Amino acid sequence: MVDVVRRFETGETAVTALGGVSLDFDAGTFTAIMGPSGSGKSTLLHCAAGIDRVDAGEVWFADLNLARLSRTKLAELRRDRTGFVFQAYNLIPTLTAQQNVELPVRLAGQVPDPVEVADALARVGLADHAGRLATQLSGGQQQRVAIARALFSRPQVLFADEPTGALDIRTSRQVLTLLSATVSQAGMAVIMVTHDPVAAAQAERVVFLADGRVVDEMVAPTAEKVSARMTTLEDDVDARQ
Repeated sequence: MVDVVRRFETGETAVTALGGVSLDFDAGTFTAIMGPSGSGKSTLLHCAAGIDRVDAGEVWFADLNLARLSRTKLAELRRDRTGFVFQAYNLIPTLTAQQNVELPVRLAGQVPDPVEVADALARVGLADHAGRLATQLSGGQQQRVAIARALFSRPQVLFADEPTGALDIRTSRQVLTLLSATVSQAGMAVIMVTHDPVAAAQAERVVFLADGRVVDEMVAPTAEKVSARMTTLEDDVDARQ
């Protein structure tokens, strides 16, 4: 993304969620996005994924300028070349783990390969849970089904918005280890929004936002360093309010 600007109007007031953000996300990298509340983290993720249109600047996906794609082409790109994992697992409770993984493919009018579905569930450690309903799975297992669903189409980029926000510490660690392994094994880019310094420390790079702008980056982060930087960012924001 290059000089990306995104504004929202609330009544007579225009709020700038992103104010000229430029970032690159290379294949085979794991980047965490952090910042105080209202810093533009989720907006950045949505713009990078083509869910939200930008008001200025450019968002490129490989050789495609997202601003020049129709809604149909954007939907096809998100379906075929990206994956999404959110804090809310977004599983259909009346479907099995296998059916939830298959669902996006079936909605696209295609027939999923059962061998590939089984492989996707095996990769997240749920080979023996394919026939269980979503409601019969723990929170961590449901999130792993969501990851299997996201990985099933072998996307080039995986977008994760607070993927461990609803999980306990042990399960969070398992999910983060799985995301890290995805980067090294599949060679895709993972872009994760998080508020958790421990989660961010699993990434190779942390990008810090404040007031809709990139204010810092950290390579090879630790939870302690990330926590300390977040404290200074939040103090700066409080001082300006």
